[in-house]
Amino acid sequence: MKPIQLISPVDGSVWIERMPLAREAAFAAAARAKAAQKAWAARPLEERIALVKAGVAKLMEKKDQLVEELAWQMGRPVRFGGEWGGVNDRTNYMADIAAKTLAPEIIEDGATFKRYLAREAVGVVFIVAPWNYPYLTTINTLAPALIAGNTVILKHASQTLRVGERLAEAFHAAGIPEDVFQNVVLDHDTTEALIQARCFNFVNFTGSVRGGVAMEKAAAGTFTGLGLELGGKDPGYVRADADLDAAVDSLMDGAMYNAGQCCCGIERIYVHESLYDAFVEKAVAWVGGLKLGNPFDAASTLGPMANARFAAVVRGQIAEAIAAGAKPLIDPAAFPADDGGAYLAPQILVNVDHSMRVMMEESFGPVVGIMPVKDDAEAIKLMNDSPYGLTCSIWTTDAEAAAEIGGQIETGTVFMNRCDYLDPALCWTGCKDTGRGGSLSYLGFHSVTRPKSYHLKKVTK
Repeated sequence: MKPIQLISPVDGSVWIERMPLAREAAFAAAARAKAAQKAWAARPLEERIALVKAGVAKLMEKKDQLVEELAWQMGRPVRFGGEWGGVNDRTNYMADIAAKTLAPEIIEDGATFKRYLAREAVGVVFIVAPWNYPYLTTINTLAPALIAGNTVILKHASQTLRVGERLAEAFHAAGIPEDVFQNVVLDHDTTEALIQARCFNFVNFTGSVRGGVAMEKAAAGTFTGLGLELGGKDPGYVRADADLDAAVDSLMDGAMYNAGQCCCGIERIYVHESLYDAFVEKAVAWVGGLKLGNPFDAASTLGPMANARFAAVVRGQIAEAIAAGAKPLIDPAAFPADDGGAYLAPQILVNVDHSMRVMMEESFGPVVGIMPVKDDAEAIKLMNDSPYGLTCSIWTTDAEAAAEIGGQIETGTVFMNRCDYLDPALCWTGCKDTGRGGSLSYLGFHSVTRPKSYHLKKVTK
C-alpha cells in the first residue's frame, strides 16, 4: 500500500503524506461508527446542537493557522482569509431550524388514535469531501448529520488531507466522541468496498462526474442513499437592461475567484449584443487588475491552481479553443508568475462557440468564454446547452423577467444580480450531470434522516 501524498501547489513539494487505512482497519472504523450511533441519537437534540456548535468554535480558535494551511494545500491567497463566515452561518442556520424540521408532524391526536410522521437519523453518514472549499463543503453535511443523530465518517480529498484532521481534532476537543465523528484516509478500492458492503446508510460525495459514477456503481444494489454534487459549467446572462459595471464586477469575480476553482463559479457568459463590446472591454480591464503570485504574498489576488495537472486541463482547453478560432484577450506575459505548472494566468476568450470544450466541459480554472446574444430566447437556449445544471446568474433590473427566464433554465439555483454564493436557507442542489440530492435548508435534514410513520390505536376495539 502506497502513502497518499499532498503535493503543495505553492512550490511543488510534498507537504504531508498519510498512509491509507488497511481494509480491515477501515471496516473496523465503520463498525465503530455503527455501534456508536444509537447512543448518540439518544442524546437530547439540544445537546447535539451544542456539541456541534462547540466543535465549530474550537475550529475557529485556530483559524489563522488554518488559513496558512489552506494556502499550502490548495493555493488560496491568505489575503482572503478562510471559509469561516460561511462555516459559522451554515452551522448556525441548520442548528436554528433543527427543532422545527425534525419535530414530529402530528396528523391526529384524539381519544382513539394518535398518528404522526417522525424523522429518524439514517445511521452512518459517509462524507467524501472536495478540496476547493474544504471546510465549507464538509460542514454542509457534517453539521446537519450530527445534529440529526447520525454518526459520520469523513474522507477528505488527498489535496486537503489536513482539513479532515483539523475538523476531527476540533470536534473531539469539543466533546463529540471519537467514534461518532471519524476522519479517515482511504484509497479508492477500500472506499468502494465499504460502500458495496453497506457500511453506510448515506453517502455524500462532492467531486467529478467520473467520481459520482464510481459512487453509483459501488452503491448499486445496496439501496444506500446518495447525495452527489458533481461538475458544473455555470452560465451568466447579461440582459440589455443590466447594470453593466455591477455585472462585470460580480461575474468576473465569480469566474476568477479561487483561481476559478468554485463549484458554482461562472464559466461562460452570454451578453446582450447591445452591451457586448462594453462588457468585454470592462471585463478585460478587470482581469488586468489581478496579480498572480505566491498565496503568502499579501499583494496576490490570484494564487496557483491546486495542482499542476488541473492547470494542464485548463491550458489544453484554451489552446484547443484558440486553434479553433477563439480569440484570447489576456496576454499571459502580463502575468509573469505563470510557470507552466500550477500557476496559470487568467484568460478571457471571445469568438467562442459550443463546439469548443472550453464552453461545454467543466474548466474549474481562471478562464471564461464570452458570447453575444440577440435576445432572451437565444440566451436560454445556450444556457441550457450543457450537460450540467448547478446555478445560473441573470443580470437585469426586471425581477419578473429573471424569474420567468429562470423557470426555463435547467439548473438547481437561479441567481439575479449575484452569483457564486450559497444561502443556507435555500437548498443546494443540481440537475443533469451535476448530480442529485441536496444539502442545506430544511431539505438538508431530509437527506440525512428518513421518514417514520406512527399509527397508534389507543383502544383495542
